[in-house]
Amino acid sequence: MSEKSEQRLSVLKTYKLYVGGKFPRSESGRVYEVTDAKGKWLAHAPLSSRKDARDAVVAARKAFGGWSGATAYNRGQILYRIAEMLEGRRDQYVAEVADAEGLSKSKAAAQVDAAIDRWVWYAGWTDKIAQVVGGGNPVAGPFFNLSSPEPTGVVAVLAPQESSFLGLVSVVAPVIATGNTAVVIASEKSPLPALSLGEVLATSDLPGGVVNVLSGRTAEIAAPLAAHQDVNAIDLTGADEALAKELEIAAADNLKRVLRPQPVDEVDWTTAPGTDRMTAFLETKTVWHPTGSLGASGSSY
Repeated sequence: MSEKSEQRLSVLKTYKLYVGGKFPRSESGRVYEVTDAKGKWLAHAPLSSRKDARDAVVAARKAFGGWSGATAYNRGQILYRIAEMLEGRRDQYVAEVADAEGLSKSKAAAQVDAAIDRWVWYAGWTDKIAQVVGGGNPVAGPFFNLSSPEPTGVVAVLAPQESSFLGLVSVVAPVIATGNTAVVIASEKSPLPALSLGEVLATSDLPGGVVNVLSGRTAEIAAPLAAHQDVNAIDLTGADEALAKELEIAAADNLKRVLRPQPVDEVDWTTAPGTDRMTAFLETKTVWHPTGSLGASGSSY
C-alpha cells in the first residue's frame, strides 16, 4: 500500500468532568451524544450522576476555606491568569462555540472575545467590591460600626442553555471572584466549551475544587444539588420555569440563597453585567467596637 493511499485516523477527544482539580469520568460510566446545530456528531460527553454531584460538593467545600481566605488581590491575579490562558486558546473556543451554537466563525469569535473580556472585568472587581457594598455606618453612640462582605459558601450554578461560553463565563466568574466556590452544571445540549474550560482552570493558578464542572441532564444533576445540605446557594439561570420552581422549593429546606433571573429564558449576555451577580452571593458581616477615648481630655476617635 502506497503512502498516498494511507489515511490517518484522527484522535478524537475524550471529554471528562472536572472535579476537585482532576478529570474523572462519570461515576456512572454513562455518556451521551453531543451534536452541533445541524445534528452532526461532535463528541460523547459524560452523563453525570447524583454521586458525581455529591463528589463535586465535597471538593467545593474542601476548597472554600483556602479560596475565601485568600486576599482579594490574589484572587484577582488568578482570575486574570485564567483570562490570559483563554486568550491563548482562543481559536479552540471559537471553533467549539461555532459548532455548539450554529454561529459563523466571526460571530463565534465575537462571543469568545466578549467572554475573555468579561473574565478580565471580574478579575478587576475582586479587590473593589468590598468598597462598594461595605463601609462604616453612622450610629448613635461611641462605637465603630463596620459592615464588610463575605462569601456565602458553595454555590451550585446552572449555566445558561443557549449561551455555551459567554453566558457560562458570566455566571461562573462573579461567583468565584467574591470568594465562593462553585459546582457548575454545563449547558445540557452544548457542554463542550464548559468541559474545555476545566482544562484551562486545571492549568492555571486556580486551586482544585474552586470550580467543578459537570455535564449531563440538567434536571437530574440539579435536583440533588438543590436539596444538598452543604450547598449554600444556587443560581437557576439554566433552568426552565417548571424546573426552577421545583428547585426553589428544594432549596428552601436549608435556606439557600436563590438567584432566579426573571424571565429565566430572556437574558441578554452581551449587555454590561453590573455587580448584581457578585452581590447575589455575598453575606454582610457587621462589627461593633467601642471607640474608646484618647488622653486626659476624654476625646474620642
